[in-house]
Amino acid sequence: MVEKIKPESLDESEDSQEAVIKETVKIQFKIYILIFAVIYYSSWIIPGIILMAYFFMIFRKYFLETSNFVMLFTELYPLLSLILMPLLIIVCYLIHLLFIGLATKLCWSITEKMSPSKNGIIPRNIQSKTANYYHMRSFMIKYGKNVFTKGMIPWLSNWFFNFTRSSKIGKGSTIEESVGSDKFIDVGKNCYIGVNSTLASHLVQGIFGNISYFEIKLKDNVTLAAMNQIGPGTEIGKDSFLLPLASCTKHSVLKGGKYYVGIPLRKIFKKKIMDYLGLTPEDLERNDSLNDFITKNKKDKTKEKIKEELEEDFTIKQEKEEPVDIESLTKEDLALDFTTSSAISRVNVKFLAVYIPIFWLSGLLVAIYWYECTRYFGLIMILFLPVAIFSMLYIFIFGVLFFSKLLLILVNLIHKPREGIFIAEIGDKDYEFWMLRTELKKISLWLIRNSPFSWVDVIAFKWFGINMDLSSHLNDAWCDAEFVNFGRNNLIGQGATIMSSMVVGKYLIIKKVIFDDYVMIGGHTTIAPGTIMGHDSVMGAISTTTYNQILEPNWIYFGIPGIKLKENKYAEERRDIIIKRDVDEQVKVEMTHEVNIDEDKKKLIKTENNEG
Repeated sequence: MVEKIKPESLDESEDSQEAVIKETVKIQFKIYILIFAVIYYSSWIIPGIILMAYFFMIFRKYFLETSNFVMLFTELYPLLSLILMPLLIIVCYLIHLLFIGLATKLCWSITEKMSPSKNGIIPRNIQSKTANYYHMRSFMIKYGKNVFTKGMIPWLSNWFFNFTRSSKIGKGSTIEESVGSDKFIDVGKNCYIGVNSTLASHLVQGIFGNISYFEIKLKDNVTLAAMNQIGPGTEIGKDSFLLPLASCTKHSVLKGGKYYVGIPLRKIFKKKIMDYLGLTPEDLERNDSLNDFITKNKKDKTKEKIKEELEEDFTIKQEKEEPVDIESLTKEDLALDFTTSSAISRVNVKFLAVYIPIFWLSGLLVAIYWYECTRYFGLIMILFLPVAIFSMLYIFIFGVLFFSKLLLILVNLIHKPREGIFIAEIGDKDYEFWMLRTELKKISLWLIRNSPFSWVDVIAFKWFGINMDLSSHLNDAWCDAEFVNFGRNNLIGQGATIMSSMVVGKYLIIKKVIFDDYVMIGGHTTIAPGTIMGHDSVMGAISTTTYNQILEPNWIYFGIPGIKLKENKYAEERRDIIIKRDVDEQVKVEMTHEVNIDEDKKKLIKTENNEG
């Protein structure tokens, strides 16, 4: 689909210029499915042959078909076949991981030959080979990443990224689970990337804007504590420490050897660190001199005396502080004041009982299918095994989806969902039925989001009544499954949260969220109930909306809470300009950089050499 729009803000001198091109991104579903099929099938075929051959030729013969129960543990062959079974499963799992890496590397290498990954700005309003291969690589790395990071051996994910050459991760570095950090990053040795921290080598600026795609470089001994969001092109120097939530914009430069805090991040000095951690000068002095103190006195004092002195010193300091009366704390003091429907703190256990019939019926479908598949053993059955495993997974998921919907229809007939503000207490019908609806939908969405085809969650949302089509995408984002209307070509960033309902204190708020066409929401952004986003509006990353907030069309919003930043004119601006930010010196430098697009289409974009 190609849509050409003439900006209203152009003056007479610009009227003669060609109208701004706005082509929507073409999702290559056939190619994506082919890539997934190659990676998935090739990763299961060898371990499948080994496992099935062992099961039918050895385990069934020597263990399952043994008539005497005592012989299972007294005869050598039955006992040996039983002992080797779990070991063989582990070996087959490791072979499965190996072939995921091999297949992904093969596909990755082919795309790199066709269109190499390189630093640059990829225009999103013009269809190009560069953009297509960028999206293709983003898709193909997801399955392997999820299998490794969410599997039994998550520390092997470093090997996967290095082996496929999607990223470079140094020895001794740890990357905790996150929605990003999977491609075009260069991490040094002994680095720690904390929970939910994201090394975002790509940044999407509007539906018809740009994809800023620049490699992120971390030197040795860099620590990202938690929830840190790092923009494309960022360079972090050696021995840097980012406190929780410290995040930076694209093209930031950190010289290293310092602590950083804030959004956008900045240097933090010793006194600020002490305030942040709640330390006193005496604490730091005691820590610095502790080893000297022990060394100096160990000739004259025993370890017990040293320990007594330190404990006495610590006790004196504790007496100066006001103690917290644990006994006086109530349940309300320890409860969450704010929660989304994805983390209900007061769910009644009785609602979880609805999972029993759902799981039983869905599992029954899988059992029938597996029984029919294993009635005959042969080469065809072994070759069919990867397909059978995949089929069983989705038979169970869609079974859960189907039976959840049946129960949901019954629940909605008893009490129809409605918008409003309700008392969040057991006994309030709206609150209790909201919890029940949430639990019914939550398990289906969780299963489908942790499956190989996580992007088919659109089917689940539509099944539960959300107005959404295949042109919109939820990229590792959380979205409530009721009272949300999507327009065409909405893009929800990684880690974002869309809430049509939330609990604030003792109140439950339910209000419809509405997105017009071509709306984009940045990563790790929270959309509150009642939010309405106009046509072609953008909410920046790490931002929030407020209850009932209305975002005007063609505007970019940013902040906590979100406020107007500037008009959305990404498609009209020059694409070859980047701004580097020296965090330590607090200096910004404007630079030009090559635009990453096909040669024959460079004339269509505005650059220094081509103002048209």
